[in-house]
Amino acid sequence: MPRPLSAVSPPSAVSVGSTVLPPWLTHALRAQRGPVPWNAVLRGVLAAGPLLVVALLVGRESLGVVAALGAMFAGINDRPGSRRVAVHRIGVPGLAGAAGLAVGTYAGDGLGAVPLTLILTGLGLLAGAVSAVGPVASGAGTQLLVAAAIGAGMPLPDPGWQRALFFLAGAGWLIVLRLALPTPGARMLAGDFRFDGERAAVADVYDAIAELLAAVGGERAGARRAALTAALDHAQDALAGPRLRRYASSAAERRLRAQYAAALPLAEAATALAWAGEALPARTGEGPRRLADAVRTGAPCGPLPAPARTVPGLRALDDALLHAAESFDRGGADRGGAEGGGAEGGRGGSALHGDPGRHPLGRGAEQTVRTRLHLRPPRAKALLRTVTGSGGREYGFRVALCYGVSVAVAQALHHVHWYWLPATAVFLVKPDLGPLVSRVLNRAAGTVLGALVFAGFAAVLPRPEGLVALVAISAALIPVATRHFAAQTAVVTVLVLALVMVGGEPQASWGRIGETLAACAIVLVVGHLPAPGQRGGNVRARVVLATDAAHAYLSHVLSAADDRAARWALRREAYRTLAEARAAIDRSAAELPTLARHTAGTDEVAATLERLVDTTTACAVHLDDTGQLTPRHTERLATLLDELVDRRERAGLAASPGVRSSRHRS
Repeated sequence: MPRPLSAVSPPSAVSVGSTVLPPWLTHALRAQRGPVPWNAVLRGVLAAGPLLVVALLVGRESLGVVAALGAMFAGINDRPGSRRVAVHRIGVPGLAGAAGLAVGTYAGDGLGAVPLTLILTGLGLLAGAVSAVGPVASGAGTQLLVAAAIGAGMPLPDPGWQRALFFLAGAGWLIVLRLALPTPGARMLAGDFRFDGERAAVADVYDAIAELLAAVGGERAGARRAALTAALDHAQDALAGPRLRRYASSAAERRLRAQYAAALPLAEAATALAWAGEALPARTGEGPRRLADAVRTGAPCGPLPAPARTVPGLRALDDALLHAAESFDRGGADRGGAEGGGAEGGRGGSALHGDPGRHPLGRGAEQTVRTRLHLRPPRAKALLRTVTGSGGREYGFRVALCYGVSVAVAQALHHVHWYWLPATAVFLVKPDLGPLVSRVLNRAAGTVLGALVFAGFAAVLPRPEGLVALVAISAALIPVATRHFAAQTAVVTVLVLALVMVGGEPQASWGRIGETLAACAIVLVVGHLPAPGQRGGNVRARVVLATDAAHAYLSHVLSAADDRAARWALRREAYRTLAEARAAIDRSAAELPTLARHTAGTDEVAATLERLVDTTTACAVHLDDTGQLTPRHTERLATLLDELVDRRERAGLAASPGVRSSRHRS
């Protein structure tokens, strides 16, 4: 599903000349940046187009259209990352879409307008609540509802089970392409192209550590620490494939997991140094940079420059570099990968063997940390709490109401493409896809542009060959267009209108524009209606989770427990939940004031939590080195805990008993 733009940077007012644009408008204008994902572009060319060609050759155009739709949705979810995560990211929504297509087809064939509306509204309630769990669940909920509307309204001759099967086949075909096609240069650089996503993610962690060390003492230190958190989150996800949860199945996997585990003490030391705020020599970040290159290329990392062991943070960094060098040496493709540790001013794998007591993990703990870093799916009870909690209830209510109203209005209008109205409403009402007004503006603009472009092509292209080519080109553009919701909408509009004509229906550009504008109006009205309970439930729920995670991390550090594997797992959870809360807060802040006011003050809570977790990390490093905290640490903790209680109360969040108890312990 469309990537939330709010994850790129927090919304803020922007000045254009003498005019200050509000956040809800600047969000609509903001686009993501980055290199062109040529691999995804190639997969787009090989996905929907060839499926349509095969279907036309065997005379099953309608099933080819369904398979191409499955490939199109899979292409929207085809993001950079590891191959195994891609199976989950693409496959779960694909299964949900197939189920929705079957349910919608049978319900549309056997039920009248009122029962059908009730059934689809119930699906909207379920899908909306489940979408609060996370991005993959949100993608599954979106495909479930869109496919259900298509199945109920799209006039195809095939039974529901065949539609579902071919929709799933389209998604499965893209998964096969994702697994089978190598990344250019991956085999040449590091040997096994199957793990290029995981390898790049782990290397990015070491690069982020080096960037943070270079920024220590400067204005960009906070942004670099946030970038390090994002890199760690991405690597953690990349290593969460089915065969990486507990036991590695190959030497390449074991090496990557060891390299990720070795980055954790480095990240902790770098964060503690950033908290201290004293600028570091430029050579301090050279070690992590060499480790990043070694991950990417599979080559030896060579001797690593040793930082001066003058303060606890630098001593922790030096110990972590020693451990990383040993891990790369022991698990690398080249057994000599970390040799040279005896050179003056350098750290290599052999340097550790003379001082085993300085191992950052402690003896025998490395395997423990690899299996405790949440490389497993969330527990069922936690998922159920999210679905049935305030965030899930509010999410489900909004989606069900917009979806149900759209189905009812569409059927009352008796339009041949009535399913476009609820399908469009689903994309607009999903809170995790961006602020409401931003989505509406971009959807309307993208649809008008895409419909006009398609109308021009439809007037001159031969049929069906020209339409099939247009489908293939549009599918190739999707990975690039996902950087902005309006661009993605325009490309998808062209693709869908081409599929409709391939399926035997007349050109429908103007109808597509009308249905989209009607859906925009419905979602704008329904999205701003008063709702039962407290608004902003999803944001508040994520802030509560972040607070609980920060408290668990702080409690563990203050308990002086010698389980570093548990500490790093708690630290990862604290930063991860905090990043998720930040993203939800930023999206809410870019809403119109009538909606944004419901989460006012939560950004201040998140800012305090960030400083608290950073301070906790600094305390952990100092306790490892000296066994006790300085007055600066304890006073800072006490101040932040008092500030957190105060800001939670001002934001309408109940004070956490755990936070108060930590205040007394500090």
